[in-house]
Order: sequence, then structure tokens, then C-alpha cells
Amino acid sequence: MASERTLGFNPVVLRKKFGAGITFRNYRNKEVVFSQGDGADAVFYILSGTVKLTVVSARHKKAVIAFLRRGSFFGEGCLGGQTLRICTARSIGQSNISRLRKGSMVRTLNRDAKFATQFNAYLLSRIIRIEEDLVDQFFNFSERRLARVLLLLGHINDESEPECPLTVSQSTLAEMVGTTRARVSKFMNGFRKKGFVRYNGGLQINGALIATFLQSRPLSVTRKA
Repeated sequence: MASERTLGFNPVVLRKKFGAGITFRNYRNKEVVFSQGDGADAVFYILSGTVKLTVVSARHKKAVIAFLRRGSFFGEGCLGGQTLRICTARSIGQSNISRLRKGSMVRTLNRDAKFATQFNAYLLSRIIRIEEDLVDQFFNFSERRLARVLLLLGHINDESEPECPLTVSQSTLAEMVGTTRARVSKFMNGFRKKGFVRYNGGLQINGALIATFLQSRPLSVTRKA
């Protein structure tokens, strides 16, 4: 399983790169950064906290498509010609997020080769992660998909402030995995017995055990010789 790359830019570095093209804002728990259907005119970068991306279909079916941690960009679709947001971004817990105007982002990418290389590497890691998620959705069991989601959430929990741990309901896990809440509950009970997770003032995840579990259950695809 590939690890999604994150970048460690601080406000001083970002201000130097983007100048007047950047703004910073603190978001409260569950506060919306942008909504599905809004105009896409900026890229966002998470300085601290966590952001959840969700999509609602025309039939009002909701899906959680990603949890993004500190050091992640989002909203980058505007750089590829996207004019409207295709998802809603919402802060989970308190987050500090920078907003990079599209024009400023394009200019910086064109003139700063090092930053462009870092940004491209980040995007490639996101593509790899998305491809693996798609393979999971089409070919792998719900149990393995849930384990991958928990591994990501474990990384986020490790980076969270002790007073602001990430809390995720089984309903949200079911939306991310693409299965029912009942099946998630069954798998979580099994994971708890194996020591993968435990509940002690919130969900705690043993990433090392889950990683070993995933390695013993590789992707259900074959390589052609």
C-alpha cells in the first residue's frame, strides 16, 4: 500500500512564496471550507487539523471520499480547468488552513521549480492512493477496505492534538468503505479482538498490526508476466 505524501510548509515559507496571493484562516469543528457547486478559484493547504471531503449525488446519496491531514493540498482541480467544486470540504476538529488564489498558485508553479516538483510529487501520491482505492472498491473485500481506511485515520490521529482526537462514527466508516454500517460493526468487533483497534476515550488504532494484516492480504489483482 502506498503512503500518501504530505508536505511540511509553514506559514512563513508560504507567505514568502505567495505574498498577497495567500490568506490564512482558522476553522471550527464541522465548519465548511467550500461547498459542492461553489466556484473553484483557489487551492487550499492544511497547516494543522483535518479536512473531510464529501459528495452528494442528485439522488441525495452521500459519500465520504477522503480525509486529508496536515500537509495536504485540496481544491487543486481548479488548476486543471475545474470551474465548480465537485465536493464539499469540511474541517474535522479545529484546523488552520491557507487559501492560495489560483492565479498566484499558477505563477508560483511556473517560476519556482523546486515547489513545482514537490507539488507534482504530492499529486502523484494522491493519484496512486486513488487508484488503490478504486482497485479495493472493485476487487477486494470490505474488510480489507476498512483496514486501509483505519490505517489512514491512524496516521491522522497520530498528528492530532491530544485534546482534539479524530472521532469517526461507524456510519462514516461505512460511507468511506462502501458497505453497510452493520458490516462495519461486525468487522470492527473482529478488529478489536485482534488488537487492531481499541476504545479508550475514543477510537485508538494500532497501525503496525493493521499494516501487517494488509500485507498478508494483497490486492486481488494479478501481474502479467
